[in-house]
Amino acid sequence: MPHGPLATPVFMPVGTKGTIKGIPTEQLLHPELSPQIILGNTYHLALQPGTDLLEEMGGLHKFMNWPRNLLTDSGGFQMVSLLALAEITEEGVTFQSPIDGTQMLLTPEMSIAHQNRIGSDIMMQLDDVVSSVTENGDRFREATARSIRWLDRCIQAHSRPQEQNLFGIIQGGLDTSPGGLREGCLREMIARDCPGYAIGGLAGGESKEAFWKVVAQSAAGLPEGKPRYLMGVGYPLDLVVCTALGVDMYDCVYPTRTARFGVALVGTGVLKLKNNACGNETGKPIEEGCQCMTCKNYSRAAIHRLLKSGALGCQLVTYHNLAYMLGLMRRMRKAIMEGGDAFPSFVLAFLKAHYSGEIAGKKGEKVDVTVPEWVREALGVAGIEVPQTFQSEGEIEKD
Repeated sequence: MPHGPLATPVFMPVGTKGTIKGIPTEQLLHPELSPQIILGNTYHLALQPGTDLLEEMGGLHKFMNWPRNLLTDSGGFQMVSLLALAEITEEGVTFQSPIDGTQMLLTPEMSIAHQNRIGSDIMMQLDDVVSSVTENGDRFREATARSIRWLDRCIQAHSRPQEQNLFGIIQGGLDTSPGGLREGCLREMIARDCPGYAIGGLAGGESKEAFWKVVAQSAAGLPEGKPRYLMGVGYPLDLVVCTALGVDMYDCVYPTRTARFGVALVGTGVLKLKNNACGNETGKPIEEGCQCMTCKNYSRAAIHRLLKSGALGCQLVTYHNLAYMLGLMRRMRKAIMEGGDAFPSFVLAFLKAHYSGEIAGKKGEKVDVTVPEWVREALGVAGIEVPQTFQSEGEIEKD
């Protein structure tokens, strides 16, 4: 990659407007974080501070003093998140600014021009995105065909192909039938021979069964030698399951957004630090054994109080959550590289810990932990057999 190596599987922290809230670049480079790539959003950067200014300053890397890789979304997702403010035509999508109400036309050509000025190492095509729970087959067919046409326009408009990688995005709703929308889009996108491909249109409220089947079909159909990026997906469980299915790259606001509500990610799921029980845990870090700056210097009780008094508590939980997510990816990568049974064993250990966090019972009491059927089915397709239940110990202190 232009700004250093990118080892997969990889989670990309989201810095929508050129910053990860509460985490300065200097802290991002700490060893326990140290992501190889982060994500920015073309639509929001075009609004503020504007891509002309970014180009004048030497690109987004210089603007945010970030020495490693960047990926920019095309603005297509805003067709879902800002649907009430958007009008979609063959030319492009017209947005009403949520800041001042002014109109902004984003065409495939304009999206690529913005991303060329931003200077991201990976750019995403502008695609026509439809919420996965939309009940309108005609709209999905229109959007899938349009996304293919828009990719051709993006490729034609791309002025820096030797410096920036342009990824295509597979659309098609939840149609995984033979010869269906997803399969047809896969075929057309692969024919364009992009440097990499994304699986789009998910994480919008669809059932987990539909979700994993789209991921499995897309990952199996995409070229083995090129990265596969699952857009907008970031729950730890989803990352483990989808990595087993063959996905390489992820992004999501989940670890940073949930931190601002005082929720920390831990091996047994989540820890709600605003709960009163945490206010008395003066000798416990967020997670025992975690080597992040937050866990080495602050107790649960201290963070509980800081969350009530200002922004510092949110920043500390954000730091921990990013350390958890990036550490999870490193552990998965290490297990994959070891080969043999290392990765299946990692997955089973993760599931046992993850679902043990959802059980009640006295500490030390033996209880059965049930794994959802969709997890077992998806991992079965990936060649990892998961028992229906694990036996684990209850944790009365879970709050």
